[in-house]
Amino acid sequence: MKSAMSAVTHKGGNPHIAAGASPAHLSAVTNSPPQRSAQPSPAGAGSPKRNTWFRKWRANRLDAGLGLVSLVTMLLLWYLVTRFRIDFYVRFTNVPSPADVLQKFIEINHTTSFLDNVLISLRRIWLGFGIAAILGVSLGLLVGRYRMVRGLLFPALEALRPIPAIAWVPISVMLWPSNEVSIVFITFLGAFFPILLNTVEGVHAIDKVLLRAASSLGASEASMFRHVVLPGALPHIFTGLALGMGVAWVSLIAAEMISGQFGVGYATWEAYSLISYPEIVVGMITIGLLGWICSALIRIVGSMSMPWLAFTTRRGKS
Repeated sequence: MKSAMSAVTHKGGNPHIAAGASPAHLSAVTNSPPQRSAQPSPAGAGSPKRNTWFRKWRANRLDAGLGLVSLVTMLLLWYLVTRFRIDFYVRFTNVPSPADVLQKFIEINHTTSFLDNVLISLRRIWLGFGIAAILGVSLGLLVGRYRMVRGLLFPALEALRPIPAIAWVPISVMLWPSNEVSIVFITFLGAFFPILLNTVEGVHAIDKVLLRAASSLGASEASMFRHVVLPGALPHIFTGLALGMGVAWVSLIAAEMISGQFGVGYATWEAYSLISYPEIVVGMITIGLLGWICSALIRIVGSMSMPWLAFTTRRGKS
């Protein structure tokens, strides 16, 4: 009994417990792992998920506040230069004030003609951009991955790339059976090359170690495309999509001004022909808002398609 009690005492047990215990009970006590005292959680510490949400909400609130300050500053400068009619090399004598533009916006929305033009431009932009995204990403993956495809297609594409989309307007009118299709074609050309080049660059930027590792593990070419090449090139692809959307809007508005009969670009040019300066600014602001919304949608889809980037960004900031 004394030897059992000494064994318990040596292993950190309590001799008071062992005083009236049987040898079997003492053996169970000596063989059981030592119990750790529960550590109290720090005061105010929440779950990791809650803390992450709070940091994200605080960062978004800061970004929204800075954006609001930027917009208010721009509106204030616009009001001041039009209020005092500043004419020092840059002439603001004929530029409408924010109040005039707001009044014209309310006036033109009494009918549905302006909204119809907006919907027509949106239909053209998504048709042209959608075709450009499908072809640009597909060809970019093939050109970036396969040397033979790059040798066959890339020289011809590089010869066409420097030609501005606006320079295609006369030939597109002759190529396509209707004016509507020609405008969609111009929009497609504006978005296609930024998407293509960024996709090719994304494939080239993939770590060759990942490709060799997948090949050594027996991955087929289709599996490597799906699990290595495409995910690795996605950041560059969505960068190209965002750039392509911006160039597509530039090409669309220019095509509508030159050869269109409907659309926001046509309405803005018609306002210039009628010397309706507030309506010109309404068209410009509408184009800017539409382009910003389209780019924001691309960024949202990109963040949903690449959830791992949020983790790497948090690690880089920590």
